[in-house]
Order: sequence, then C-alpha cells, then structure tokens
Amino acid sequence: MILIQSQNLPEVLSTKTAPVTVLLVESGIEAARLVEEALLGAGDGVFRVDWVTNLTRALKRLARGDIEVVLAGAHLPARAGPEVFEQLRLAAGDALVLPLGATGARDHTEPAEGVMDMSWLPGALQYVTRRKATEAARRAADEALFEEKERARVTLGSIGDAVLVTDVQGNVTYLNQVAEELTGWPGEKALGQPLSVVFNITDSETGKQGRNPALHAMTENTTVGLAANCVLHRFDRSEVGIEDSAAPVHDRYGRVTGAVIVFRDVNHSRRMTSKMAWLAGHDALTGLASRALFEQRFKQVISLANRHSRQAAMLFVDLDNFKQINDVFGHRVGDHVLQAVARYLLSGVRDTDTVCRHGGDEFVILLADVADSAAAEKAANKLLNLFTRPVRVNGHKVNVAMSIGVSMYPDDGEEMQSLIQHADIAMYQAKAKGENTCGFFNPVGGGKAADMRSAPWISDSR
Repeated sequence: MILIQSQNLPEVLSTKTAPVTVLLVESGIEAARLVEEALLGAGDGVFRVDWVTNLTRALKRLARGDIEVVLAGAHLPARAGPEVFEQLRLAAGDALVLPLGATGARDHTEPAEGVMDMSWLPGALQYVTRRKATEAARRAADEALFEEKERARVTLGSIGDAVLVTDVQGNVTYLNQVAEELTGWPGEKALGQPLSVVFNITDSETGKQGRNPALHAMTENTTVGLAANCVLHRFDRSEVGIEDSAAPVHDRYGRVTGAVIVFRDVNHSRRMTSKMAWLAGHDALTGLASRALFEQRFKQVISLANRHSRQAAMLFVDLDNFKQINDVFGHRVGDHVLQAVARYLLSGVRDTDTVCRHGGDEFVILLADVADSAAAEKAANKLLNLFTRPVRVNGHKVNVAMSIGVSMYPDDGEEMQSLIQHADIAMYQAKAKGENTCGFFNPVGGGKAADMRSAPWISDSR
C-alpha cells in the first residue's frame, strides 16, 4: 500500500473528509513509480493508493467494496487486452475504471527514454471523481424527490376531499381522484386548462360567476374560503353544491407559485355529518338506540311519568340459545339473527318505547306511560309471541328462545341502572322456569312469572 499526499488537490477532493481510494493494477515497477510521481504533484490533499501487480489480486481487492477509482496499467503479465479491462469493470461496481495505456517502459524495472508524460492523471482523477460525486448526489436527490412526490401522491389520493392545484397563471396542474369525480373532468383533459373552465363556480342564489378562489388566494397571499351557496358546474353540465377553501403555494424563497383548492360536496358533507350523528346514537350492528340515547329517552320517560302520575317498565331480554346458534351456524349468521331479533322487538313495541342492545345477545326495552304491571306483562307476552315461529336468516329457519325480566318504575327503582339490574335479576328468575318466559322482579326470589309456550330450538333448514 502506498499513501501519497498531494500538494494541490482539486477542489472537489479537498472538501472530502477521507482520501480517494485508488486501486492501481500494474505489474511494472517503473510504471507504478510514474503514477506515484504524478499523484504527488497533484496538489493539497490525500490519495490512498492500493497497488496490486496482477488481475487476481485486483479482483480480490475489489471484492472489499471500498475502491472509488481503478487505474488499469499497461503491464499485466499473462492477461493483456480488453479482457482485463472488462473483468475489472464488472468487478468494480460503482467505482470508475480508467485505463492508463502504455507508459513506454521497456520492462518492469527499467524506465525508457521516451517515458509518457503522466501529468494528465491528476486532472483525470479530478474530473472523474467530481463527476462521480455529482452523479451520486443527483441520484440521491432524484430518489428523495421521487419518494417525496410518491408520498404526496398517495396522501392526496387517499383523502376524502377533492384537491385541485394551479400554477401562478391559474392553469390546472393537478387533480386528485376525488376532484376528478366531483368536477367530472378526467385528469388528462383538465391539466393545463384555465381554472375557470375546470372549476366553474356560480352563486346559487344570483347565478353570477363566482370569484376565482385560486387567483384570490394568490393575489392576497392568504387562505380564503369559498363563498356561501357556491355551485360547481361539472364537465357534464350537471351542478353540485360545494364548500371549503383555497390557499397559495410558495417556493422555498416564499414566492407564490400557484394555489391549491380543497373542496367537498355539500350534500355529501351533510350526509356524513348526519350519519356520524346517527351512529353516535345507535348500535352499529342492529341500529337500535345506543346507551347514550337510551339514557336521554329514560330521562324524558321518567319526567312524563312523574308529571302524569304514571309508571314505566324496564324489560331485560336475553336470548336463551344464542351460543348454540353461533356454534352451529357461525358468527355471521349469529349477527344476522341479532339484527332480525332487533327488528322483531321494534315491531312489537310502540313508537314511544325504546329498544336498546345492552350487549352481546341482551337487550333492554323501556316502556313509557305504563298504567300498571299488568300492562307491562301484556307487552312482554306480546314480544314472546313474536318468536313462536322460526326466524328466517340466510336460508336457515332458526327458532329463537328468550327470557324476559321486568322491573317497574318507581316501585322497583328510580334510577335507570337500578331498574336494569332488577330487570336482569327478574330475567334470571324467569329463565330458571324454562325458555320463552317472562318474570317480574321480586327481591326475595319468588317472582311473578308468566310462563309462555316453549318451542324447539332450531327447525330444519330449507
């Protein structure tokens, strides 16, 4: 190994924190000396030169992977010609391979009178190393830019809002898929079009052309909201109400280079808001009232009961054979059974009553404005009678057996949780008497029960 310090290292090399690693493949001692002298006169800096005398050692050294430049000398015994250079090039990977050519030496030890001038070598190394560094930086920048663009493309393509981008002249440069669908413009046709053509908006009340939000955002250099009652005229000449805002786009120096408009279908937004509000008050599987909605209804029912000196009843419903249904038919059919039971229960109560899925295969029902326990018993029996025939689910006929416990307001409790708890106890008291029964809460365990007809669990499918 030869460590050669130069005096006037090229600029690109002087900034390196580590020396340029050069592999010299040369069997001639005089030729290697000429390379050494040339690099010594290269300037300020450090070259690290590994010298090997044959191709076999060169290939072994290249396998370590830290060589940046390969200098292929003219004196390589037993292997001359383009084959040597080609093998070096293949083994060098990203390293640059430079043929040195003939040095003019008559043999491996004696210099010749007409030795070729090697002063060109530092300049060549300067050029190739600078080019290598530049190309590596460009590749890294291109890769980073591609990753950034791909990340932005995936992000903009996955959001639910429409996104449209313009250049500083107000021409369309980008639409995400939602924007294409909402405007009706295919992306390839929209690109380069004036924004007023693709994003043609008017006031729904006056019919007048709306102010270009992108130009407004760029002129004011601030985020602006779209005017109220804004109507977008789509590619097929249909109309849709939209809402949202536009904002300027800046380059790294803070100069405005375009604008981005983010918008959405007003009706879709309202539907989503309505759906979210509905989901907040209802069970996702059955559509029955959620616990929060049930609590609201309970307060209303109790308030009316107190005002009119009436009673209310809490029914706790449990499916006796739901585990067997899941085991035989699977959870998918089990979910459909729960949905069918929910529909049956809703059909068996009044509009003023509230049905809630308490959890799993349990339901609670709040009966409003009940005259007495006899009226509550009649309502419970009505529900049991709804299930005397099989429930049809996914081509199967499934007999549903259930037990119902009843607690009365205010005799069995005044708080919602205590009424549910007492109705639950009554349900277990009824369940002990067999399937398809109901019972009233009795703290000593006797209970007032009304036995109903029992039916086989599951009928044959057809």
